[in-house]
Amino acid sequence: MPDEFDALAECPLFEGVSRQDLAAMLQCMQARTVDVPKGGTVFRAEEPAEYVGILLSGSVRVLREDYDGNRAIQAAIGPGELFGETFACAGVGRLPVSVEADRPSRALLIQLKRIIETCPSACGFHNRVVLNLLKVLAAKNLMLNGKLDITSRRTTREKLLAYLASQARAAGSNRFVIPFDRQGLADYLGVDRSALSVEIGKLRREGVIESERSAFKLLKR
Repeated sequence: MPDEFDALAECPLFEGVSRQDLAAMLQCMQARTVDVPKGGTVFRAEEPAEYVGILLSGSVRVLREDYDGNRAIQAAIGPGELFGETFACAGVGRLPVSVEADRPSRALLIQLKRIIETCPSACGFHNRVVLNLLKVLAAKNLMLNGKLDITSRRTTREKLLAYLASQARAAGSNRFVIPFDRQGLADYLGVDRSALSVEIGKLRREGVIESERSAFKLLKR
């Protein structure tokens, strides 16, 4: 459990909440943990959108599937990050996405109403958590706008370079590791995997990037 508390301490939903208050808060909010094997789902599309999820360990991906069964990755989630909160807060009723583990994972689930409704025990941390949730939603909106800017580029090359540049900025370095393998990156960018591999090869030969699996280095633009 210490490692899980470390993940929760990093979660923006609990910013400003002491570690001592955290255990009491989770009990008050009736939080529960779920263990998910690789390939298993935390949330499935069309399920009620009532829970806020926090990843404690492992990694999960938010997936959207179209009528023909084509899957697109909307986001990769790591320990301490939230998922499902946007749909729960929007009151959409049913989830339009699934959340799937790409390795064995553990998540904490809290019903949204347990976060936003007045606590009968008048716990002092509730107002803080609600304010934090508003900040999380605003940050998620900025992130989605950033993804839209990337995926709206015309070519696979432009999308790839825009994505790699965004990852370099986030890492504060021209060396970084992305949270996707080749197929995952293709699904995130909405491009064909073969075309993506071709572009990565071209950029390596041109001396624009170095890459080894999920590790990249931007050399020049």
